[in-house]
Amino acid sequence: MDVLRLRQHLEMPDKAVFLPVTVAVPVKNEEANLCACLERLGRFAEIVVIDSGSTDRTREIAESFGARIVDFHWDGKYPKKRNWFLLNAPPTQPWVLFLDADELVDEAFCDALTMAVEDESIDGYWLAYTNYFLGHPLRHGLAQRKLALFRVGKALFETIEEDGWSRLDMEVHEHPIVEGAVGRISVPIDHRDDRGLARFLERHLDYARWEAMRYAELKSRPDAWRHLTGRQRFKYRHLIKWWYPGFYFLFTYIVKLGLLDGGAGYHYAAYKAWYFRTIRLLITEQASGSP
Repeated sequence: MDVLRLRQHLEMPDKAVFLPVTVAVPVKNEEANLCACLERLGRFAEIVVIDSGSTDRTREIAESFGARIVDFHWDGKYPKKRNWFLLNAPPTQPWVLFLDADELVDEAFCDALTMAVEDESIDGYWLAYTNYFLGHPLRHGLAQRKLALFRVGKALFETIEEDGWSRLDMEVHEHPIVEGAVGRISVPIDHRDDRGLARFLERHLDYARWEAMRYAELKSRPDAWRHLTGRQRFKYRHLIKWWYPGFYFLFTYIVKLGLLDGGAGYHYAAYKAWYFRTIRLLITEQASGSP
């Protein structure tokens, strides 16, 4: 569907045929990815692009698709971008789906979502993703999942009172806390991060700094553990252990068959092990008082 046809589709007065879902896409300088993301969203009743001061064509692209544009300026404290949107410029639909600009849905996913939002007993859904690395899809390894679809008013992302920990103005590792039952949609979303290895490493260094600060906060606030998922609890209990990076590599590459993804699978597992090793060293550095 081209830009003009999708825009006309979004501006049709009868929204009853659309999925009762607001798709919220947080962005900053995403002109390379945003068009491909938005052109897949013709079945949704509302599209919102939450912009952190883009200086490229991001806003122009969002406007061409008829999206509602919300401006966000972060002060370094709570709330970050997704929670701020939910609290200050909320969705108009009963459900909200958070997508990154490099995440692409297809008709199979939309069909599965159509059935999911009709289930009155469920208030949120874990979603599955197919990651791309070095240009190749990763079909194996440790599966990525996010709780990125939930009823409006039934969830907010974790409250973490960070104060300038990093330059990450959006929730990355924080999960929504859902008041109600949570299900799962198994049809995956394509996560096509094609911005190159240097950007991947730069982003994960930012994530590592944040994770080191989060670890320190969890050590000082035992009550913060109650909302963590099982996977989060395991990670933060063992993040400082010397064996954890190697364990992660072996688990995702051997046990979860990342080796079947060829060279991309090996390098992805190796870089993730580097990531966890970096977090451990940052935690050690902070504990010693080194700059």
